[in-house]
Amino acid sequence: MRTLLQSALAGLVLAAAVAMPALADGLKDEIAPTGKLRVAIAISPAGGAFWSTKTEAGYAGVPVDLGKQMAAQLGVPVEYVVHQNSGQITDAAGKGALEKGAWDVTWLPKDPERETRMLFGPIYEVADATYIVKPGSAVTNFASLDQPGVKVAAVNATTTMRGAIAHLKQAKVTGYQTYDEIFGLLKNGEIDAFALSRDQLNKMAQKIPGTRVLDETFKKTVTAVAVPLGHKQALTFVTKFMNEAVTNGTLRKAYDNNGLKDTPIRTE
Repeated sequence: MRTLLQSALAGLVLAAAVAMPALADGLKDEIAPTGKLRVAIAISPAGGAFWSTKTEAGYAGVPVDLGKQMAAQLGVPVEYVVHQNSGQITDAAGKGALEKGAWDVTWLPKDPERETRMLFGPIYEVADATYIVKPGSAVTNFASLDQPGVKVAAVNATTTMRGAIAHLKQAKVTGYQTYDEIFGLLKNGEIDAFALSRDQLNKMAQKIPGTRVLDETFKKTVTAVAVPLGHKQALTFVTKFMNEAVTNGTLRKAYDNNGLKDTPIRTE
C-alpha cells in the first residue's frame, strides 16, 4: 500500500510531466504560430554573416543555417521568408502573425530605431562600415568624399544608410532596394561611392577593377538575433540558442559553411 509520501511524490511527478509539455506548447504557439519557424532572410550575392544567397537547392547563409538548427530544436519545419534588405525585414516586423511577409525570427543589424520595432537577443557579429569608391575616383579618404555633388549609395532603410546620412554632411546619400542595383551603378560610374560593411566591400572590390575601399571606418554595425515585439518567451529561447551556438560551435560551423572560415566571431 502506498504511503502518503509516495502518493505526494507521484503527484509532483505527474504535475511536472503535464507542465513541461504545456510550456513547450506555449513557446511553439508564440515562436511558430503557423506550425513552421518562419525565418526572415535578405538576399544578396555578397553573402557574409547577415546576407543570404539564392542557390539551386534553395538558400544559403549564416541565418539560413542558424534558422534550420533552431527549427530542429523546436521540432518544427523551417520556412524562409525572403526580403531584399534588412529594411524590408524591419517593416514586416509589425505585421500580424498570419499576414504575408510576417516572420518569427531573424538575424539582422541592430540600431536604436529597430529596437523600437523588435526585440533583440545576443550580438554575434560586429562589422566596420566604410565606403567603396568608383573606378578611377580621386577620392582617398572621408574628407575628399564628403563634398557637394558627390553621390553615395546605400541599401535603403538600413542601419548603414542611417549611419552614412549622419556621417556625411555635404555628399548626398541615396537609398536603393538591392545590392545588385548598387553594384551596377558603381561599376558603370553612375554613383561615386557605396556605403556597406568593409568585408562586403572588399569582396566587391575584387569584382570591379579600379575601385577602392577607404581605410577609415564611420560606424560599427552590430548584428543580432531578433523576434517581434511582445514575444518575450521567444526572446528567452533565441537568447539561449545563440549563447549556446557560440559555445558549442554551431555558429562557427555556420560561418565556415558560408565562406567565412577566416572571419572571427565578434560579440560585444
